[in-house]
Amino acid sequence: MRRLPPLNALRSFEAAARHGSFNKAADELYVTPSAVSHQVKTLEDFLEVRLFLREKRRVSLTSAGERYLASVQQALDEIDSATRRLMASPNSVAVTISVAPAFLTRWLVPRIGQFQTEHPDVELRLSSAYGPIDFDHSDTDMAVNFGRGGWRDVESTHLLNVRLVPVCSPALLTGDKPLNTPEDLKRHTLIRVADRPDEWPRILRQAGVSSTDIGRVMTFSSTSLAMSAAMEGVGIALGDEKLVEREVRYGQLAIPFDLVLDSGNAFYLIYPKGRALSYGMKAFHDWVIDAITHDAPVSGIHT
Repeated sequence: MRRLPPLNALRSFEAAARHGSFNKAADELYVTPSAVSHQVKTLEDFLEVRLFLREKRRVSLTSAGERYLASVQQALDEIDSATRRLMASPNSVAVTISVAPAFLTRWLVPRIGQFQTEHPDVELRLSSAYGPIDFDHSDTDMAVNFGRGGWRDVESTHLLNVRLVPVCSPALLTGDKPLNTPEDLKRHTLIRVADRPDEWPRILRQAGVSSTDIGRVMTFSSTSLAMSAAMEGVGIALGDEKLVEREVRYGQLAIPFDLVLDSGNAFYLIYPKGRALSYGMKAFHDWVIDAITHDAPVSGIHT
């Protein structure tokens, strides 16, 4: 048997603690201040612990109240999220996932049919987003983040290191300025992503090519735009070796020579710390890890 206090008492406690006031909590809950005070007293009697220090115009938490508040807020947030998800889709197992754009379009979407075949009872609701997700103020269950990890208040599972290779249109390989060695990059336009300007200097330095000799650089706001420009023959871009596999295989992009930069970034699957995985969340968590583990590498350079 669970030993649970009344829900109304918990709601009154959480609101009063958040506002530091019984009056403001009463306004939020559409009850009287005396009703909030009564509910808090009911909770304190149930717990046999004093939660608030009552002062003339405000209330403040005791040390026990501060410890209890964190758990109560997490529990109420979990109930709120579960209720929203169920009301939105009462007859299906739905998982809302925010995904870094490059991973979504170049890795996940081509393989999503495999997930549907293995888990026909799970509905994935996918959206594209840059940067960390505020799980407290969204209906997002999980996210695939790009970066170096170390985000606070989330459980994080490493998925894929980002290893960059030069990519270009196959037409550039045998044109009037062929690409045979890294030195040949000097004669072409280098395509870079705006928020990652250090990638080309790093890989050129690794190849022993002076970046001061590079003639033209073109900057795009996203990886997707940079890849599109490379496919159109605008110049040479840097793409993740796993995320350009399909374009290389279908002859839309080519890897002109063996040059790889470990960017230090990676893709991570994250979700709120301490949250129990629902059936749908666990299905996606286990599937994406297994799919990445058994993915074959690029089979060779397309020439």
